[in-house]
Amino acid sequence: MSWAVLAVAVVLLTFAAALRAAGASLVRTPRADALRDGAEGDARAVRIAELLDDRARLQPAMGVVHSTLIVVAAVGAAWSITEHFDGVVQLGALIAVALMVALFGDVLPRTWGRARPRTLAYRFAGLLGTAVSIGDRAADLVADDEDDEQDEAEDEVDQEERELIASVLEFTDTIVREVMVPRPDMITIASTVSTDEALDLVLAEGRSRIPVTGEGPDDVVGIFYARDLLGLMDRNEPARPVSELMAPAYLVPETKRLSELLREMQGNQAHMAIVVDEFGGVAGLCTIEDILEELVGEIADEYDVEEPMVVPLEHGGYRVDGRLAVDELEQLLGLELPNEDWDTVGGLVLALAGRVPDEGESFELDGIVIQAERVQGRRVAEVSITRK
Repeated sequence: MSWAVLAVAVVLLTFAAALRAAGASLVRTPRADALRDGAEGDARAVRIAELLDDRARLQPAMGVVHSTLIVVAAVGAAWSITEHFDGVVQLGALIAVALMVALFGDVLPRTWGRARPRTLAYRFAGLLGTAVSIGDRAADLVADDEDDEQDEAEDEVDQEERELIASVLEFTDTIVREVMVPRPDMITIASTVSTDEALDLVLAEGRSRIPVTGEGPDDVVGIFYARDLLGLMDRNEPARPVSELMAPAYLVPETKRLSELLREMQGNQAHMAIVVDEFGGVAGLCTIEDILEELVGEIADEYDVEEPMVVPLEHGGYRVDGRLAVDELEQLLGLELPNEDWDTVGGLVLALAGRVPDEGESFELDGIVIQAERVQGRRVAEVSITRK
């Protein structure tokens, strides 16, 4: 009988070691990584992401289960030893058991798990889920009420983490066309322009990189760097055509995912990409700043003049920039709007009109009136929106 108890103690110690290693791996696993792996089809990663949604409960819950396993295993092993040994041998055996329980039940598994984030957590996802579930119920029996202010602070941190994770998830599905600067808003310079004229443009527009065009707006032949002007000025060299200083342009399709583009731009040390459509025409440009803003929100420097995309009107409604995303307008109005073949409010107005609308022309849609306030060429630049 005592040997059977010892065998059970060894099994319990094994479960405790696996739980300790998996727990150490779990707490060092970023939830964003688990969500990404889950989106790629790993069901175990989905379970880990669910556990990581509430990190505060993991350590107490797993600690309760792990401690229980260790205590029961140690008691069982000690009882078995006292049944078979006496005197000094018994004392030595008990000391050996204590060392083995501490070493193999805690220290070594913890070290192993810390060195393998995600890997062990995924492998023992089922064990972790069961342990956290049991530990939660046990901890609830002895837990004291937490301080309300601490709860509020933790809620704020959790909300920030959720918002960041949501941005990461949206980022993985966003394509370049949704964040690029459209071609009508691009600042470009002709390849035949002299560096003196280029200096005036750089000072006027505050740009450090400017696309260089050849025969037309769809013929981007390179990128001109403002810093190259500093070298000319320092050496007092005469003016020369911009084409002699420009660097090659980095071209990408408008359907490329932002996550892929960011990795490519990092690898190629490129800070600006020219976006082309399926016909080879220039659709716009995208910078690393545009990509990062999709993750963390608007980034403004000391010289940026912030122009609001949405301005409330005195008598109700809004005046919005034509570049505003349709899904942002949906959130603002609490409506579901069509967005099949366009991404912006300007594109929506063009679709409703079936042509370039006249300034002041209005359209009704789902209980709202959309009016083209300002039209620049073939582009709807500003729109007012009121409810009927």
